[in-house]
Amino acid sequence: MLHTKSESDITSLAPSSPSRSPKRPVYYVQSPSRDSHDGDKSTSMQPTPSFNSPMESPSHPSFGRHSRNSSASRFSGIFRSSSGRKNGRKRNDKGWPECNVIMEEGKYDEYDEDKGVTRRCQALLALLGFIVLFSIFCLIIWGAGRPYKAEITVRSLAVNNFYIGEGSDFSGVVTKMMTVNGSLRISVYNPATFYGIHVSSTPINLIYSDITVASGQLKKYYQPRKSRRTVLVNIESTKFPLYGAGSGLDASNNGGFKVPLKLDFEIRSRGDVVGKLVRTKNKRQISCDLVIDSTSTKPIKFKKNSCVYR
Repeated sequence: MLHTKSESDITSLAPSSPSRSPKRPVYYVQSPSRDSHDGDKSTSMQPTPSFNSPMESPSHPSFGRHSRNSSASRFSGIFRSSSGRKNGRKRNDKGWPECNVIMEEGKYDEYDEDKGVTRRCQALLALLGFIVLFSIFCLIIWGAGRPYKAEITVRSLAVNNFYIGEGSDFSGVVTKMMTVNGSLRISVYNPATFYGIHVSSTPINLIYSDITVASGQLKKYYQPRKSRRTVLVNIESTKFPLYGAGSGLDASNNGGFKVPLKLDFEIRSRGDVVGKLVRTKNKRQISCDLVIDSTSTKPIKFKKNSCVYR
């Protein structure tokens, strides 16, 4: 015997299916809008989720008016509380309520001061390290450049004019007078491989019996590295009074004079290794013995043992 099932029976039996629970459909509740009193019959459709059973539905008749009132009061309370919180707290750009920041005890200024001191110490240490390293580098360069001393060689002396005669000084004292005019040839070699040198000299004196009878001066110049240069220095004097030293000068048979003289001077060289920070300075004292014959026009050549280099 077959029994027909009503819609209520199907509804009551549907959730009890153990194999698969049905999908919960979404249905809409039509409610009048706020502008319905003006005669506008527009309605708003709001989606309402379905519930597992009719008892859970808010429209179930068993709850009655009391249930609706309690629901309304519950929702209105929620709205009031949320509105109260909304008015009491500020919200940021994203809509989240701002909270009071918990201030930790203690000050951070001490840490900032420690960081500042540490940075200053690091900067000071870096500066000191740079100075030490640069000083060591300069010392190494200076030590490497010291062995490179300028090599000086006196080549010859060409006497253009040599005269001895009687005369009187500015006070009227009669004495022998000497006039000298010549050119001294000097060779300078710079053996340094990575810096040039500045060459100069003290006055180049021609001495007779401990009296300087003529002198000249080497003009200061710059000489590149690994180079050789020959310089000329004019040595001259005019009517230099000899006083008592001239008593031993006698003319030879041919009317000439042979006068023993001595050259004495100092050559100075300065090399700028690292600008003006690192410099090498060297000096070379030179003395040469020679004899000038007033009747000869040939230049006087100096041998290796003719001069003393100190």
